[in-house]
Amino acid sequence: MPGVAVSALLAATASLTVTGFGWRTVSPLVLAVLLGMALRGVVGGREALRPGIAFTVRPLLRGAVVLLGAQVTAAQVWALGGAGLAVVAASLAASLWFTGQLGRLLGVEPRLARLIGAGTSICGASAVLAVNSVTRAEEEDVAYAIACVTLCGTLSMLAYPPLAEALALNPHVFGLWAGASIHEVGQAVATAFQDGREAGEIGTIAKLWRVMLLAPVVIGLGAALARRDGAATGAVPAPLPWFVAGFIGLIALNSAGLVPEMLRGWAGQAAPFLLAMALGAMGLDADPSKLLARGPRPLLLGLGATLFLACFSLVGILWFA
Repeated sequence: MPGVAVSALLAATASLTVTGFGWRTVSPLVLAVLLGMALRGVVGGREALRPGIAFTVRPLLRGAVVLLGAQVTAAQVWALGGAGLAVVAASLAASLWFTGQLGRLLGVEPRLARLIGAGTSICGASAVLAVNSVTRAEEEDVAYAIACVTLCGTLSMLAYPPLAEALALNPHVFGLWAGASIHEVGQAVATAFQDGREAGEIGTIAKLWRVMLLAPVVIGLGAALARRDGAATGAVPAPLPWFVAGFIGLIALNSAGLVPEMLRGWAGQAAPFLLAMALGAMGLDADPSKLLARGPRPLLLGLGATLFLACFSLVGILWFA
């Protein structure tokens, strides 16, 4: 309860601050991240908060994503188009390849480079943990990769809105870009919704498409490592995440007109608050000391991979999608 309560307090503070001051250009989701990081800087990492933080950034966040399905219909899914789906998949594949090449160039240990590549290219900490089931890196590498990906994703959240304004990106392009390139589910969805409902819904769909690609990536990586090592790794194929299935199920019900208007309204209010809680918890969990422990080269790898994915996906979206 302590971690959940603090996350809820951060979300409420961010929401009330944005509403009270009438800030139209500041999202309570981003403010919740900054408040969480500021609070950690003051009180440090408290063990009593960790269980609640883990609950908030995992099942609670995924529950919020499920609720977003009540705001989306099949017609909006088709709006992403075959080209959009293809660009997202191509960006993921190119990012994984680039991270491996840059990791070798920088002299980063291959297992750590794979974890950073997976977290950057697919879905943040969840991808790091899933890929580690076949790479079997050291715990310090897992901690570093998660901290690195969280930091880079937070920087993307802060950088994308002003960049989109400078480049005059429309909501469809901005949402697709955020969903195709920002790391964590909550980070991508929160960033996309800063440009309105259309951008948020497109960003959610694009991000969940990346999440769906986690299973083939883990299976393919496990097979490749098994061939390289000359023995089976015993990797278990990653199932379709439950929150993706729930999100798709709610879209289907909403498209068929089976979601009551009252439930849609409740979900529309609950989802942003739960997302703000998750983002506040991520801020509480971001530990800069973990980045320093392994030296600067893996951090440079994470930043380089983030920049490559952002540029590659945006070029692909503008040219083809």
